[in-house]
Amino acid sequence: MPQRSPLDLPEGDPFGPHNLPYGVFTAPHAPHLRKIGVRYGNHVLDVGAAAAATASPHAEPLGADTLNPLMAAGRPVWQAVRAEVLDWLTDPAHRSTIEPLMHPLPTVALHLPFEVADYADFYASEHHATNTGRIFRPDGEALTPNWKHMPIGYHGRAGTILVSGTPIVRPQGQHLPPADTSAPHASSPTPVFGPSLRLDFEAEVAFVVGAPSTVNTPVPLSGFHDHVFGVCLLNDWSARDIQAWEYRPLGPFLGKSFATSLAAWVTPLDALTAARTSPPARDVPPLPYLDDSAAEPGGLDLRLEVALNGHTISRPPFSAMYWTAAQQLAHLTVNGASLRTGDLFASGTVSGPRPDELGCLLELTWGGRAPLRLPDGTRAFLEDGDEVTVTAWAPGPQGTRIGLGEVTGQVLPATP
Repeated sequence: MPQRSPLDLPEGDPFGPHNLPYGVFTAPHAPHLRKIGVRYGNHVLDVGAAAAATASPHAEPLGADTLNPLMAAGRPVWQAVRAEVLDWLTDPAHRSTIEPLMHPLPTVALHLPFEVADYADFYASEHHATNTGRIFRPDGEALTPNWKHMPIGYHGRAGTILVSGTPIVRPQGQHLPPADTSAPHASSPTPVFGPSLRLDFEAEVAFVVGAPSTVNTPVPLSGFHDHVFGVCLLNDWSARDIQAWEYRPLGPFLGKSFATSLAAWVTPLDALTAARTSPPARDVPPLPYLDDSAAEPGGLDLRLEVALNGHTISRPPFSAMYWTAAQQLAHLTVNGASLRTGDLFASGTVSGPRPDELGCLLELTWGGRAPLRLPDGTRAFLEDGDEVTVTAWAPGPQGTRIGLGEVTGQVLPATP
């Protein structure tokens, strides 16, 4: 029986012609030569080689070892390249040229697909923010007074963005002993130094900036599609005990900056057209620069799934996010801050209204007070050896599904 061509996908493959996510890979015969690839089923097309073989006008950016030159080229080029790649993969006239350039996915190594410039993380889920407020401020208001007026965020560390599959070493730092964690702001707490005892994951969706902007030129809601190249899954690992001791008055720092895992595949925005949806109703009218009531639907219907050691523990719905990515970008630049190619901004933890839709252990175990029962034991927070995997899909055209590349990481013991 003849072997199936990598260009002949089974019906309904989530990485079919409607998807075409970009990544960077190395093949086993050239482990030091990074190339841009497009995932198609369970294969990777070497698009640099395809561009050279077909005399593509985009051979230069596609022949780079990172996505940054392609991302910097702007939306007209993104759309032209996407159409070109689709033609290579689906037109029988290209089959003899393209087939030899397809690499089986299990045989390649995947790398961080672009050079990260700046990294910002938001706090855009009302359900997550409300739950967190109730856990940490049980006697106060769950949401802070500013939360429904602007997307809250902070700047993280671009240098510790790690590609999916990279092990996560348990961080060390200052935190209160377990007996004192219920009162981190007592008059005279005494911290200890050592490995975090309350390590957590955060299932998030990140947006990758392609075209830059100039300083003192805010990006309006209508400029979102001109600047954002695509979407990635992201896990913003969190040391909750370090975070609780340090976060007042300046917010997240060492409890977040030790590691953030990013999927190896960037899904183009144009692949998610059928997934657009209206965000939840706002009960506080936003200021004009954030008012999207007359804009195209800014939400995305992404269905996330979180697995801990292979056991599904949550299915967070991205459609429930209060603030959209376009609003986050508008707020990020409204003070005149410029965008650079490779900027990354993330949604914050994705959580829905149901107990099985929460995007972190802090919520799933209510601060560790109600541990999860799993086939391999109970978990309040992550233990050494635990592996967290976040996957997602979105509705595509004609009833298809668009798969987003998974983000996974295994916890290793703290460095002695």
